[in-house]
Amino acid sequence: MTNNTQEHPFAEIIRILGKGKKGSRPLTQAEAYSAMQMILNNEVEDLQLGAFLMLMRVKEETSEELAGFVQAVRDSLPKTNCLADLDWSSYAGKRRHLPWFILSSLLLAENGTKVLMHGSASHTEGRIFVEDVLPLFSLPTNHSFSEAEQQLQTRNFAYLSLSEICPAMNKMIHLRKLMGLRSPVHTLVRLINPFNADYSIQGIFHPSYRPVHQEAALLLKQKHMAVLKGEGGETERNPDMECLVQSVHEGELIDEMWPALFPRRHMKPDTLEPEQLLQLWRGELEDEFAIASVIGTTAVALKLLAKADTQAEAHELATSYWSNRNSNAY
Repeated sequence: MTNNTQEHPFAEIIRILGKGKKGSRPLTQAEAYSAMQMILNNEVEDLQLGAFLMLMRVKEETSEELAGFVQAVRDSLPKTNCLADLDWSSYAGKRRHLPWFILSSLLLAENGTKVLMHGSASHTEGRIFVEDVLPLFSLPTNHSFSEAEQQLQTRNFAYLSLSEICPAMNKMIHLRKLMGLRSPVHTLVRLINPFNADYSIQGIFHPSYRPVHQEAALLLKQKHMAVLKGEGGETERNPDMECLVQSVHEGELIDEMWPALFPRRHMKPDTLEPEQLLQLWRGELEDEFAIASVIGTTAVALKLLAKADTQAEAHELATSYWSNRNSNAY
């Protein structure tokens, strides 16, 4: 707590963002980095944090701000050897359909890609999160970086909770229940890439955030990244709709449209039964929407990973993965 005669250092950040329509401006990347450093170091009062988050929410973050925030978080994390091939963020939760993308990540893992998935549970009511369904597959929520590294070595798949990656970010993402609104945290956590994987895939809900992610990844010098408007905001291709994937490859920005896989849209289920994820993997359930979602999402990831040169080749390879999966693995 500062004394009454000395202005708090974070006040300048709030002033930059909140000085009226004509006086305010976005933060530079360096200012955003400094602001997030102060937050992570617990040098910001709760009142200031609330004001900061809501000012950012009203104006929406720029790619420079996002890159600065993400870099500050990354610099606060433990240093690890890069064991993951693909970083897969999962923070939205699903409410209309089951999280079929989990099966896509397991398909990739079964075929040699080391997938590090990270997310946070229960920050939004009425949604199913990855952490809710991992027990179906006897997959643990890892409680440390070292545990996740071990799982990557033995299973090619690991899930690491945001509460373990960065407790301060996890606390902030759960402020949604208090504020009633999402904040920049919901965006920046998708870009953390805690194991510094060369490849990263992200899903968003609002299309306007897609180029912001793409440009932030460029500023962060991410080698390969793809972002798509995923079903429910998760990294999951909706087979009923066209899917624009915006990516970064070695400093080059690329936009690529993937076609809808069905001529008509499917009705959403009346209820969500997580057990169906396991049933679909085992071949005990037939659901054309779910299978197309799994294969379609896997295809986008395979194209990102340069396992296929064209969309058709990626889809064919993803279909082969699904047809030849070990249905008794879980």
